[in-house]
Amino acid sequence: MGNVTGSVAARLAFFPPEPATYEVSREADGRIVVSGVSGDKNLEAHVLETKGGNKIIATFWKHPFARFTLLYSHGNAADLGQMHDLFLELRAHLRVNIMSYDYSGYGASTGKPSEFNTYYDIEAVYECLKSEYGTKQEDLILYGQSVGSGPTIHLATKLQNLRGVVIHSGILSGLRVLYPVKVTFWFDIFKNIDKIRHVECPVLVIHGTHDEIVDWSHGKRLWELSKEKYDPLWVKGGGHCNLEAFPEYIKHLRKFLNAMEKLSITGETNKQNNQDNSNTKEESKHNKCLRFAIR
Repeated sequence: MGNVTGSVAARLAFFPPEPATYEVSREADGRIVVSGVSGDKNLEAHVLETKGGNKIIATFWKHPFARFTLLYSHGNAADLGQMHDLFLELRAHLRVNIMSYDYSGYGASTGKPSEFNTYYDIEAVYECLKSEYGTKQEDLILYGQSVGSGPTIHLATKLQNLRGVVIHSGILSGLRVLYPVKVTFWFDIFKNIDKIRHVECPVLVIHGTHDEIVDWSHGKRLWELSKEKYDPLWVKGGGHCNLEAFPEYIKHLRKFLNAMEKLSITGETNKQNNQDNSNTKEESKHNKCLRFAIR
């Protein structure tokens, strides 16, 4: 059965661009430089060590007035060098920081791509966000495109206070992309169909109605199984790799982030109200003797 697992992974999951579309070097001051994109003064690059023993490349695109941080897991046939223009657009239009990374075996990251390595990869990136930037779960939105939905949902099940999750052309599981199976086999990979119900935060699903690689039914089912459903975006005529070109894509993402921002404000207001009520009760408790004394 191990051969089946290897076959699924080989046929579906990992097609890193060869050669990589960028190079990484280290300056005399220790700063990591990514060729072609490091001219941006608000870009910081990192080399992170994972639980799997690999060293992966991560890039943090800072917005000076960011309302959230987006942790972006890209598709299976791209690397960071190819995502540069999209990240610039998302940062500007959505007013967010963007942290992205290359999976083990992609770009300048070492090791070999595998399902579990992607999990180790995203966990290392999350730890970097916490330690280097002080990012809190409440200010973090996870974004997974295609195969990137696997590590995204994996991490989302472990973080109970996330602000939100975006699933872009996501998969129910590796085997289900290839065959219309009705049950989950132990040798399947990226079992999102079983994990999505354990995600506690709002989930936005984006999928093209004419996706030629991952059928639209994957997106619809992921949305149906989500606990906290946000209005999905079904891009009419959209394929697997072109949804960003449709005007409704950025409009709907902005709408989602606006809703998450209001949710944040509402949450803070409720927290403050609860604190005020608690203080009032406490004052009342301490003032009872005084009132009785006056009477």
